[in-house]
Amino acid sequence: MKPEYDVIIVGGGPAGIFAALELVKLTGKILIIEKGKNLAERFCPSKDRH
Repeated sequence: MKPEYDVIIVGGGPAGIFAALELVKLTGKILIIEKGKNLAERFCPSKDRH
């Protein structure tokens, strides 16, 4: 049985997103698991706090 994903990243914060962007260049399918609803909010959490 062939795996569905080459890499699974737990956490969609800045480090997880950066890792995914770099790894997608090297491998095929990447899965990001994030408990939050919106990755955009995790990527820039201080957007509305100023």
